[in-house]
Amino acid sequence: MARKTKEEAQLTRSLLLDAAERLFSERGVARTTLNDIASAAGVTRGAVYWHFQNKTDLIHALWDQAVLPLEASFEELLQTMPNDPLGRLRAKAITVLNEVVHNDRTRNFMSIVLLKCEYVEEAGGWREGYLTKRAECLTEITGDFKQAIELGQLTDSVDPQFAAVGLFSIIDGLCFHWLMNPSLFSMEKQAQKYIDTYFAGLASAG
Repeated sequence: MARKTKEEAQLTRSLLLDAAERLFSERGVARTTLNDIASAAGVTRGAVYWHFQNKTDLIHALWDQAVLPLEASFEELLQTMPNDPLGRLRAKAITVLNEVVHNDRTRNFMSIVLLKCEYVEEAGGWREGYLTKRAECLTEITGDFKQAIELGQLTDSVDPQFAAVGLFSIIDGLCFHWLMNPSLFSMEKQAQKYIDTYFAGLASAG
């Protein structure tokens, strides 16, 4: 019986996350209430609070749901390309952009955080948590650029943090503009070219 109860609880949690993802991406975070999410998931408001304290908790869970699979694939890159940090960075960037195009969950989450979430004081813990997660990503990317310089893939005239912020901004910008207007350019066909152009610019710095 305990096993069944655990399975039912997991199912309820999944239903809530699916409902939150759908409503946040359709209406925005501010215009979606916990009652809306409970109703869309077919559960009671009490069931929401059993799993999540507030919308911030829900968004953090959506982050994990969308990002953890990507992080697992990035870890594989580290194992297969330990001495090719630029190759890893290129592969990571292209993977993220392709996932936004082809993976509904990734696309919905990016739409929520880039287009449907207001970063104001009322966002509370979500804003701070999101900034922390982004800072961690930036630190990891900076570390890869430092290794690239140490291995001679880039000259020491390249500032690793500068390069990391630039790559971060390109990925954010491409996602933002494509999600706003997919007809503006073909992410699927041009993502690799945008990333390769950026790395070519870094390689020519001297």
